[in-house]
Amino acid sequence: MDMSPLWISLKTSVSATFLAFILGVTAAKLMSGYQGRLKNVLDGVFILPLVLPPTVVGFLLLVLFGRHGPLGQLLSSLGTTVIFSWSATVIASTVVAFPLMYRTARGAFEQVDPNMLDAARTMGVPERSIFTRITIPLAWPGIAAGTILAFARALGEFGATLMLAGNIPGKTQTIPLTIFFLVESGQRTKAAVWVLIIIAISLAAISGLHYWTKCQIPAGGRPEK
Repeated sequence: MDMSPLWISLKTSVSATFLAFILGVTAAKLMSGYQGRLKNVLDGVFILPLVLPPTVVGFLLLVLFGRHGPLGQLLSSLGTTVIFSWSATVIASTVVAFPLMYRTARGAFEQVDPNMLDAARTMGVPERSIFTRITIPLAWPGIAAGTILAFARALGEFGATLMLAGNIPGKTQTIPLTIFFLVESGQRTKAAVWVLIIIAISLAAISGLHYWTKCQIPAGGRPEK
């Protein structure tokens, strides 16, 4: 049995989760303190990939990264391309996972008591230290939950990946793509095996989410039971 879809899916999901974590936490931090007129518009744009059909997200990415797209032309001038490559699977998975990371992290940041941050400022603590040593630790249970949700979403990505990266065995063929094309070709037994594998991975991710939720420390200072 060819196990390349498993390794491609795990490698893609981990890479996409890492990128979604960096981009999502950064965007959440900026948006949590932003009160400009464009706040609702920007928030809508960040969440949009979560509500759009995956095929629409894939089409938009194809427009951006295609031969005649702005990013595609830029990459072409540099002598490279991402269409139908492993990088395309990471890009597609990152885009669809980003909203979950962003929205969860933003909610976690907004739950941090601003009085604690103001107290640190009055003591002369730099903003960077406030963020890394106070905000992040207090918001960490929510951020961890967002990370797990982003991983699960990246693992199950199908439509955008198919449109941007294609279904190339050993290169861009993830588990969801494998299941779809096995069913299409009538190989339901093999498809069922991959279904069980992705269910096992997803259950492990859900268990991780449950762990972080259970260990969340409320204002009283004691872990929830």
